[in-house]
Amino acid sequence: MAIYDPTKRPADSFDTHTHLNDDAFWHDVAAYWARAREYRVVEMNIVGYDTVGNERAIEIAHEFEGAHAIVGWQPEDINGFGPAELATLRKQLSDPAVIGLGEMGLDYYWDTTTPADQKKAFQAQLDLAKEFKLPVTIHARDAFDDVYAMLKENDVAQFGGVMHSFAGDENEVKRFLDLGMYISFSGIATFKNAKEVQKAVQVVPRDRLLVETDAPYLAPVPLRGKQNEPMFVRHTIDNLANQLGMEYNELAELTRENAHRLWHLA
Repeated sequence: MAIYDPTKRPADSFDTHTHLNDDAFWHDVAAYWARAREYRVVEMNIVGYDTVGNERAIEIAHEFEGAHAIVGWQPEDINGFGPAELATLRKQLSDPAVIGLGEMGLDYYWDTTTPADQKKAFQAQLDLAKEFKLPVTIHARDAFDDVYAMLKENDVAQFGGVMHSFAGDENEVKRFLDLGMYISFSGIATFKNAKEVQKAVQVVPRDRLLVETDAPYLAPVPLRGKQNEPMFVRHTIDNLANQLGMEYNELAELTRENAHRLWHLA
């Protein structure tokens, strides 16, 4: 079995979706960054979601080597997204620390916005992705069909992207793979009751597989229910390695290489 062993040098890993820009971490980002580095989490995508989250993501990416900013507006917050915010987002995409757009998408679980307004904001960000040729980080909850339709209509393969914290089944994951999307798994894939997600893990090609924490949310087993943080990505890598019959270092290296390919990193 693939077991994380701190007495042996673990491979460097890449948390492709974390929110060190969240209030849960903002009081001491440096401490959380240092804790992650102790466990060889050497790169992270700090993912934005609104005005403050985007600004903080860029600030962190400029301060810490190995941190990259992704900026965008998540569907739950698009009530604050208008022409001024779109103009700001456009300017932020020219910052060398920004490597992608997101998180964006559709979320029909929370009753904070309308599907029509979400689709309008999603389309505006997809238009920017096409213009700047930047990969997109996609949030989809209770909205797989509409997210799939919009990604297909916008020919997402021309700029690339990832389905973040994927929580669908093997048939749903195949649809997004057919669009050329990468698939990122969070702590959800380690939950004992996530059998359908674990079936999806098995059908994702190795060169399209990514890992993330989505911290401060979705802490993996054996820490489920606790506040998540980037250092815990090692548990997700370990669990997925066991599911796939791989060694920890093999999967850590593979997913880091995949991240570099998607986001055009050296």
